[in-house]
Amino acid sequence: MDSHEYDLLIDGERRPAATTLTVENPATGGTVGEVASGDAADARAAVEAADAAATAWERTAPGEREATLRSVADRIEAASESLARLLAAEAGKPLGTAEGEVAETVGQFRFYAGAADKVRGDTVPTAPNRLNYTRRRPYGVTAHVVPWNYPLLLGTRGFASALATGNTLVVKPPSLAPLSTMWVGEVMAEATPDGVVNVVPGPGSEVGAELAGNGDVDAITFTGSTGVGKGVLEAAAENVTPVDVELGGKAPAIVLADADVENAARGVVAGIFSNAGQNCVATSRCLVHEDVHDELVSKVVEKTERITLGAGTDPDTDVGPVVSADAKADVLGYVDSAVAEGATLLTGGGTPDDPALADGHFVEPTVFDDVTPDMTVAREEIFGPVLSFVTVSSTAEAVEVANDSPFGLAAAVWSESMDATRVADRLDHGLVAINTFPVSMPQSPWGGNKESGIGREGGLEGAEAFTTVDSVVIEHDGMEDPFR
Repeated sequence: MDSHEYDLLIDGERRPAATTLTVENPATGGTVGEVASGDAADARAAVEAADAAATAWERTAPGEREATLRSVADRIEAASESLARLLAAEAGKPLGTAEGEVAETVGQFRFYAGAADKVRGDTVPTAPNRLNYTRRRPYGVTAHVVPWNYPLLLGTRGFASALATGNTLVVKPPSLAPLSTMWVGEVMAEATPDGVVNVVPGPGSEVGAELAGNGDVDAITFTGSTGVGKGVLEAAAENVTPVDVELGGKAPAIVLADADVENAARGVVAGIFSNAGQNCVATSRCLVHEDVHDELVSKVVEKTERITLGAGTDPDTDVGPVVSADAKADVLGYVDSAVAEGATLLTGGGTPDDPALADGHFVEPTVFDDVTPDMTVAREEIFGPVLSFVTVSSTAEAVEVANDSPFGLAAAVWSESMDATRVADRLDHGLVAINTFPVSMPQSPWGGNKESGIGREGGLEGAEAFTTVDSVVIEHDGMEDPFR
């Protein structure tokens, strides 16, 4: 992994492109690596290669696909230290966070390796002279548009489940942090026949648009903003292509009156400031019961002010930079809007004055109080280290405010009562975490409601997401003459 330069990967070949993309370290402004930047023609060539390889890959024995995925997991695990350093450098995340992402990536490949021979159909009750059974079959060519915030965790969830169920891949890595995806893509391509795995980095307006609108793509998975996701859905509708999308979020952390306040404070801080708040499930709005408001706010501010900013590759770093200069400007714009709308800034709100961080895209971990549910920071996805406290007077009010959002990806509930499960039942969110912040696991489904997405990846549900169900009916008796 010494070289961080990658070409396009199409039909088992490394191919150059007319232009290249330089990858920046968001903590330092330095260059991490370079990748070829493909265009629509490159994406079409990748789809053609995947289509040509689809039938043979579908017909491989499940045990063969299982062995392939296990070999990929082993390769990733063997290189986990260097891969985590690469991920930390290109995405700016702390090394510990990157190591955890690599470990879950290994876990996902192993989970779906084990699922390769367990995705099966059913027999359907019918008349005694008939047999009706169903079978699950792969879609064929699957397109994977990967996000930059967790490129390995979120990308490989789809890669592994699609390969396990007999699909071929065309992968578009994120433009802001493509290197770790390129590395894993090469490992997958080396482990599979030519054309089964194809990787085409490049701008979304070229590569992504081609994949979304190409009639030879049989299924699409996209993780990103709601606005772009709607465009993918619209383009895919032209060919009636199935799409699985995970989109924006505005996750609430509900802290009820009977919560363990210290435990909740730890979880609230972790839930918003991990990965500099650049999480689709970042708990950026804390709906706190008035009885524990003051204690919780005090603890959260104290913990926030202990956070150490720095480069992801520095072992002392707690929180890294946001991913780009544009992202930094967007986050600071939300801070300004909160102040203008009357929120009380408790800590942070700007950029660090440490000259060692001057070349990076750093934003101070920021906490606001006196936020009302109608304020911009309480309603829009910020994708940065900004937390808003909204005070509620009852559990019913907390649920109402939590659900009053176009998003429904995840929520957290902090309570010492078993009634927390009843609260979870009333929350319109794809994932509800109780006494923890939202977390993912290879064996657990993941996805959102409302404008946060369609479909589920992860778990056995993720394997089903990359298959279609066919029904077979067998008639045992002879046919009667249909007409007199």
